[in-house]
Amino acid sequence: MVFGLLLSVIAGSLVGLQNIFNSKVSEHAGSWATTALVLGTGFAASLLLGLAFEGKEMFVLHNMQLWYWFSGVIGVGVVISLVNGIRLLGPTLGVSLVLSSQLGFALLWDSLGWLGLERVPFTPTKLIGVLVIAGGIVLFKWSGARVYAKATETV
Repeated sequence: MVFGLLLSVIAGSLVGLQNIFNSKVSEHAGSWATTALVLGTGFAASLLLGLAFEGKEMFVLHNMQLWYWFSGVIGVGVVISLVNGIRLLGPTLGVSLVLSSQLGFALLWDSLGWLGLERVPFTPTKLIGVLVIAGGIVLFKWSGARVYAKATETV
């Protein structure tokens, strides 16, 4: 469990770092070029590392459903949406909304057992957890607007 927690924290920090890099690339290259660059370099890195660590076993796909092949297409939507969301909202609010949405939909898909997931019982405490996070984002955005308004009043 500790290793899973560590990996999850590392993943979160890497996603945050990638979002910063993506937004900086997007300032110079545009959304579609950024997406191609991000997913293209990700493909190259995955291919090389996969071959180094797994060899030919990397290409053995045991009874994989056809629709799972579209994960890369979904990745295009993720990168395009993230790059533009961060550009329009700023990094902290954009990423906060993405993570809250991710958590909310994960709860929905887990609770319904969709997409081949093992069904996890829905509980009110899980919903409260998602709502607390969403409420935190509202407070974050609202308090930031008040601080910004006060700062501009004094100038």
